[in-house]
Amino acid sequence: MRTLKSMLAAVALLALPLFGLAAEAAAPAVQDTLHAATNAVGEAAAAHPEGGEHGKVAHTLPLAAPVIKSIQITDGFAFKITNSMLVMALVALGLIVFAQLATKNVQLVPKGLQNFAEWVVESLSDFLAGILGPKLTKQTFWFFATVFLFILSANWFGLLPGVGTFGWGETDSAGHLHITHPVLRGANADMNMTLALALGFFMMWIIWSIQHNGVGGVFSHIFVYHGEAQGGMRMMLFVMFFLVGFLEVISIMIRPVTLNFRLFGNVYAGETLLETMLHKGGFLAALPFYFLELMVGAIQALVFTLLTAVFTALMCRHDDAHEAAGEKEAAHR
Repeated sequence: MRTLKSMLAAVALLALPLFGLAAEAAAPAVQDTLHAATNAVGEAAAAHPEGGEHGKVAHTLPLAAPVIKSIQITDGFAFKITNSMLVMALVALGLIVFAQLATKNVQLVPKGLQNFAEWVVESLSDFLAGILGPKLTKQTFWFFATVFLFILSANWFGLLPGVGTFGWGETDSAGHLHITHPVLRGANADMNMTLALALGFFMMWIIWSIQHNGVGGVFSHIFVYHGEAQGGMRMMLFVMFFLVGFLEVISIMIRPVTLNFRLFGNVYAGETLLETMLHKGGFLAALPFYFLELMVGAIQALVFTLLTAVFTALMCRHDDAHEAAGEKEAAHR
């Protein structure tokens, strides 16, 4: 159960600084794009109000998370706390409290929260071991399990009643109130959060790759042919692998981008769909999509974890194969 404590406590230690970095410095161009898109949505809503003659305000989820509090650090820098960051902190706190309660009175025969926590840890460990192998799973389990639980909890927390529906807003000509600045908003519906997760994985991937291969081994793994072909065929494959290596470098560089947009796009689209259906068709119309988003939230957490684990295994798992071969050879001796 120490693994569970360390894994869940890492949510606060890993996600908070990464998110703050991404929110302020990592993606200024993305922030400008988000604000421009949000302004465009607002202008379109004003020019073409929903309902026409009724004069309702269009119900849209802004791309950029509204700022709740801005803390001035220096003359040129302010740390901005958004409603998505608040949800992120609540989710991290909830996971840490759960871990503390589940491991408060550890028993040999688990029951209650301890039993559920052990089932979660064992299930994730078995799932990751099938991808990474036992040795690499033991080294990286804390990261992948934390990412999975955090993304899953954040996605489901964003579907709780009250998230996105309480806050400040404006009233249209027909007297309908539209919340434009909710107090809470899904953490992964903010691109800063998903970007922080993607960059966090990319940083750990570089560290693990160097630990398992060395700096030269990383480049050798990407550019050098290691097969058993001989003669002219070996030379041809050597040249081919060298050229294909540049494509592999491009693929590695865009992985954080694809991880970022895949998670953000699915969560943001889901919340926008729910808000639209709720205001157009009411509770009953939105209910089927609510259960759909529960499933999508779990799938996206699994997909993010699966892809990051596969990327890591492609670079690092061959060490397990070499170790297994060495053990087999030693047994024959």
